[in-house]
Amino acid sequence: MRNSYTAACIHELVAKNIHFGWVGGVSAGASHLVNFLSRDADRSREAFVEFGAHPDTGGLRSMVRGNGFFNAEYIYEVAGNHDSDLPFDYQTFAADRTPFRISAFRADTGDTVYWGREDVSSMPSLMRKVRASSTLPGLMPMPFIDDVPYVDGALGTSGGIVTEAAESDGFTRFLVLCTRGRDFYRKPPRSPRLIRRWFRGYPHVAEAVITRHERYNAARDHLKALEREGRALIFYPTNMRVENRERNLKKLQQSYEDGRKQTHDEWPQWMEFLGN
Repeated sequence: MRNSYTAACIHELVAKNIHFGWVGGVSAGASHLVNFLSRDADRSREAFVEFGAHPDTGGLRSMVRGNGFFNAEYIYEVAGNHDSDLPFDYQTFAADRTPFRISAFRADTGDTVYWGREDVSSMPSLMRKVRASSTLPGLMPMPFIDDVPYVDGALGTSGGIVTEAAESDGFTRFLVLCTRGRDFYRKPPRSPRLIRRWFRGYPHVAEAVITRHERYNAARDHLKALEREGRALIFYPTNMRVENRERNLKKLQQSYEDGRKQTHDEWPQWMEFLGN
């Protein structure tokens, strides 16, 4: 889980009582969003470190049982209950009036959807949307909201970087947390035919997977343009050692510590940017 690295950023922002005028999240970043807005520094770490290694959160056995490599129903819709393994403070989240956007991809039409505070009425409503945004197609069961199937919002128009939504909402300066290094660009998939066959019931998902590199790379270029203009401060991990499927506790702990050290080193730069 590469977000074990950026979880340290969220922890520090909450611990230092930093607030923003707008927050956006897509895929695993949607979990960062809700942890940030619930002002829970410890949960921001636990969600991607200790909890990420919990046997009930997934693995090959979970996938064989039909729950997905990551057991999304448990992770997003069970574990956050007050008497479960990773309690979520919905009251604090609801009391924070910061505008936000969570992005997901409609599997039936190929449309990109952004949900905001106006679309959330309860903790189950919120967590279902976080789950939808985070659903890796092929690795996690597809959730339905109002009879509509959704998958990972990173397949949508944003490419997985939601500055487009912030700009659409009128914002002009951005702190962006990335889980890939500065020079990373996605390559086209090797087997488009196999992807189309795998997702033959959802052709819009297949085409989005096949072409995602185009939107992602364009979004990265746009970020760099914003950075050159002085309108974006971008956190690029400099020592990322894990991939998205990593569930080994020691490796996740090390990833978090690497992220914590980099956040500490770059903190003065963050404060200078945010203070301007």
